[in-house]
Amino acid sequence: MLDPQGLYAWEPKGLSVVDMALAQESAGLVMLYHFDGYIDAGETGGQIVERLLGSLPHQLVARFDHDRLVDYRARRPLLTFRRDRWTGYEVPAIEVRLLQDTTGAPFLLLSGPEPDVEWERFVAGVLQIVERLGVRLSVNVHGIPMGVPHTRPVGLTPHGNRSDLVPGHRSPFEEAQVPGSAEGLLEYRLMEAGHDVLGVAAHVPHYIARSPYPDAALTALEAITAATGLVLPTVAHALRSDAHRTQTEIDRQIREGDEELTALVQGLEHQYDAAAGAQTRGNMLAEPLEIPSAEELGREFERFLAEREGGEN
Repeated sequence: MLDPQGLYAWEPKGLSVVDMALAQESAGLVMLYHFDGYIDAGETGGQIVERLLGSLPHQLVARFDHDRLVDYRARRPLLTFRRDRWTGYEVPAIEVRLLQDTTGAPFLLLSGPEPDVEWERFVAGVLQIVERLGVRLSVNVHGIPMGVPHTRPVGLTPHGNRSDLVPGHRSPFEEAQVPGSAEGLLEYRLMEAGHDVLGVAAHVPHYIARSPYPDAALTALEAITAATGLVLPTVAHALRSDAHRTQTEIDRQIREGDEELTALVQGLEHQYDAAAGAQTRGNMLAEPLEIPSAEELGREFERFLAEREGGEN
């Protein structure tokens, strides 16, 4: 493998700001990370990243070489044409930024498009950055499509070697194989290297998985702030407002929809309530539920990914 340092460059000013922050945060920094382009049902992680960068002060610390990592023909960056010439280009930036929460506490955010190539080299580069910047906990977030109704609280599946930071949630399956991602590989390599890492996967109703679902983003953000101690009320308030509007619109569309859609939601509600009741009773009188197998879950991931990629072309 080629030297990972060839894939990224430090921003000197941002690096010096981080060093000053580390002098005050002796325990180390939290780093949130999320990459666009793979499984993120309901745009769960994408909404959090957008709100963080849109509402909090931030400083560029490091930038990855997107020309090496992004396949432009697979995900074409947007060019703006006005009258007789090109006037703008959206650079697919993969960057590490230093942000501050409401109390002034510093934390890091790694975001951008998911690398298409050189995953191992990219991950090795992130590991170098994690060690150089004194990261004490890395946290990733995304949404996964699940057979759950939008009328019930959003469920979470915490993962990584610090899933204990999100208590009260259990994985709905024992083992599953799904298509890989750079985000998942980074979590795996971080754990291998002895670093603490937490993943937060929000359960998004499969029938709205391709649309923004602020309820999932809000629930995931609340879990992250509880686990890390970050204070982000502005982001939470914006997502809460979006969630109210989205729920109202979903309910309207279902009322005006066909009977098949209504029956689907009602069936999911019954299944959800039966499962919740079974947990309360210790499964003593649980109704038999049809839990997806690992193979079915893998096929659902593949189908969702194929539909997403098809819609972006």
